[in-house]
Amino acid sequence: MAMNETAGTAQVRNSGRDIGFALGIVVILTILFLPIPVFLIDIGLAFSIAVSVLILMVALWIQRPLEFSAFPTVLLIVTMLRLSLNIATTRVILSHGNEGNNAAGYVIGGFSNLVMGGDFVIGLIVFLILIIVNFIVITKGATRIAEVGARFTLDAIPGKQMSIDADLSAGLINEKEAQARRRELEEESSFFGSMDGASKFVRGDAIAGLIILAVTIVGGIAIGYSRHGMEIGEAADVFVKLCVGDGLVSQIPALIVSLAAGLLVSKGGTRGSANQAVFGQLGAYPRALFVAAILLFTLGLMPGLPLMPFAILGGIMATMAYVIPRQRQRDKDEVDAAEKAKQADKEEEERQSVKSSLRTAEIELLIGKQLSAKLLTSHQELAFRMGKMRKKFATQYGFVVPEVKLTDDFSIPPKSYRIKIHGTVVAEYEMRVGELMVLVGNGKTPTFPGEEVREPAFGMKAYSVPEMFAEDVKREKLTGVDNMSVLLTHLSEVIRNNLPQLLSYKDMKSLLERQDPEYKKLAEEICTTHITYPGLQAVLKLLLAERISIRNLHLIIEAIAEIAPHVRRTEQIVEHVRIRMAQQICGDLAEGGFLKVLRLGNRWDLAFHQSLKRDAKGEVREFDIDPRQLEEFGEQASKAIRELLEKGERFVVVASPEARPYVRMIIERLFSTLPVLSHVEIARGVEIKVLGSIS
Repeated sequence: MAMNETAGTAQVRNSGRDIGFALGIVVILTILFLPIPVFLIDIGLAFSIAVSVLILMVALWIQRPLEFSAFPTVLLIVTMLRLSLNIATTRVILSHGNEGNNAAGYVIGGFSNLVMGGDFVIGLIVFLILIIVNFIVITKGATRIAEVGARFTLDAIPGKQMSIDADLSAGLINEKEAQARRRELEEESSFFGSMDGASKFVRGDAIAGLIILAVTIVGGIAIGYSRHGMEIGEAADVFVKLCVGDGLVSQIPALIVSLAAGLLVSKGGTRGSANQAVFGQLGAYPRALFVAAILLFTLGLMPGLPLMPFAILGGIMATMAYVIPRQRQRDKDEVDAAEKAKQADKEEEERQSVKSSLRTAEIELLIGKQLSAKLLTSHQELAFRMGKMRKKFATQYGFVVPEVKLTDDFSIPPKSYRIKIHGTVVAEYEMRVGELMVLVGNGKTPTFPGEEVREPAFGMKAYSVPEMFAEDVKREKLTGVDNMSVLLTHLSEVIRNNLPQLLSYKDMKSLLERQDPEYKKLAEEICTTHITYPGLQAVLKLLLAERISIRNLHLIIEAIAEIAPHVRRTEQIVEHVRIRMAQQICGDLAEGGFLKVLRLGNRWDLAFHQSLKRDAKGEVREFDIDPRQLEEFGEQASKAIRELLEKGERFVVVASPEARPYVRMIIERLFSTLPVLSHVEIARGVEIKVLGSIS
């Protein structure tokens, strides 16, 4: 009920405004035909001046022209008010002009005395100058700007509408915002079209004022001479003063409104109030102010020219040129400080909010209390080296891994650190703080005291020794690693082992966006007809799972486009992509110009071939091998691989194309970083060095 009462009150209020507005228009029309008292004329003329000044102030302070879209309507109303008052004063002047200077009211009489100083010739000249300024300078320029603005605005409408539709289709804006933009576009075109016509009101008003003045002067002199028995000179003196005073009272509001119209149409695309636009742009170049100040001082020193005015103005400009840059810098510093404070408050609010506890960092490094204290002075170096590590991953694997969130966690053992991927602990290690880790592997044991440990990244045999033996480590030509390097190496290897989990859908879309337009279009075609975007992401993840770089994404897109129309299984698509990328794969794995390989023996080639079950089309559908054979293969493969690793060899295992995925499945459980290739993935021209076979 309360809402209904409020709505009813608002409706009554709006109805009252409508009736008042309509009555005001009727009063203006009534003034054209009916005589009104002199004191009402004074009120009307004062109201005309006040409304003109109000219109000018609004035009100065609006931010953009559309905020005063009612200006054409207001201009028509005030022009009609001014003309009706002009007609009313003309009627009074012709009827009672013989009574003296205040016969048409005190406003006209006051203006005639103030501006003319008792001499109607001065008033006539001032009036003509006002007419010239208003008609030729302001009104003509505003009319031209309005015409050009209307034409260009109407010509630009189709392009702007297409831009709005494109933004809506791309998802940059929603339907509601698109409707608001279309409405604004319609209002803009209507406004500039109306301003083109409204500028003619001002021009017509100036012409009408000049004609009314001439007719009133002639008619007044004639009436004074014929009706009131006045001499020609006396009648001319009285009626010309009154008519010129009336013209001045009419033309000053007209000039003010013309200036408002010119300001409004000349704003164009400038945002902000007029003082911001003018002073902001004039004061934007302190050097220009300095040059202007020097010029003024130079003019002041010229013979015959007064020094004081030029010196004062030059000093003001020089002061402004000195003050403005410093004021802007202070304003910028205040804005930056406010933004930083706002950002800090926002981050603090996010940390305190419940929703923040639901977010998990993609990569997080948690450091214990004692280890954190050890690295405290090196936090900046740690962040720098982690940044370099991310850059190296981007160059090597073709996408930017997420930032590592560094957290001091006092709940874990003080000398330990943990590495989390998507909130799950995937690795942890207890560091010997302040000691060096000497990597020995299968090499010689150091002669100085130390405790045997395992290096966390690769599980190599190592010794932890006090830092005082650093010189002994160098002398015996051993590899000593500090705490930070051990941590970063472990972190790097963990990231490398989890590359598929770190390639998000967003990362994949970002990689596609950075491709050339032709490849972006090709990716869109295959992802709408043969494979989905998540399917493409799955292909990239399987490649990264075997540490194959996706830096040549255009080659991967081409390979997928070749095979996707014919197969649906992601694994089959990946195998085809690997064949197409054979040159890159072999180049990344070769050492010293040779690709060292460990082959499967004939027995295991046959065993894997027989374990592949095919369908009627001959495609592999199942891998079925005897568990005892599987166990025996694991033992023989481990023995052969370990022997080569102990020799420090870098090599790959080679199998048949159909058996490769299953050999890889077995090998990765024993040696997760060992590459497994098929025969067809060995690129043409690559020199092979066979190190042995699993047999």
